Amino acid sequence: MTDWEGDGWEMGDPDTEASVFHDIEVGKTVRTQGRTVTESDLTNFAGVSGDFNHLHTDEDRMADSMFGKRIAHGMFVFSAATGLIWQSRSPEERASVVAFYGIDRVRFRAPVFVGDTIHVELEVLDKDEREEGPGTGVITYDLEVLNDSGTTVLSCEMRSLMR
Repeated sequence: MTDWEGDGWEMGDPDTEASVFHDIEVGKTVRTQGRTVTESDLTNFAGVSGDFNHLHTDEDRMADSMFGKRIAHGMFVFSAATGLIWQSRSPEERASVVAFYGIDRVRFRAPVFVGDTIHVELEVLDKDEREEGPGTGVITYDLEVLNDSGTTVLSCEMRSLMR
């Protein structure tokens, strides 16, 4: 069983934690650690999402495709990116996240294959303070996922509702 109170995993109390919204600066950049895409990732994501498209599940059929082999689900790549971002955040930033607020301009720019190592590069584009509702404001990030060759495989603008 995981001890969520120890080892730097403090989640904070959303009703009492101080906000980091005002401390985050436009122009701030972050590069996450890498993550290697595995066979299990494709199998598990297909099972969870119900997306058993041959692009992701049929090695024989994909051998003669333009990709030459199976590709990772685009939404898996995005989901893995959100996990890498979460892992890169400080305990204070984690405690200040109210919700994932949305994505715009999503583009899947290149395929991701089993064995590729991906990482995320983020830049804070904008901060929009809120007068009402939960959270102090919305942070807009320019997000790029790159593979181990330095190719951008996914790009988008991502928004986080923060305290």
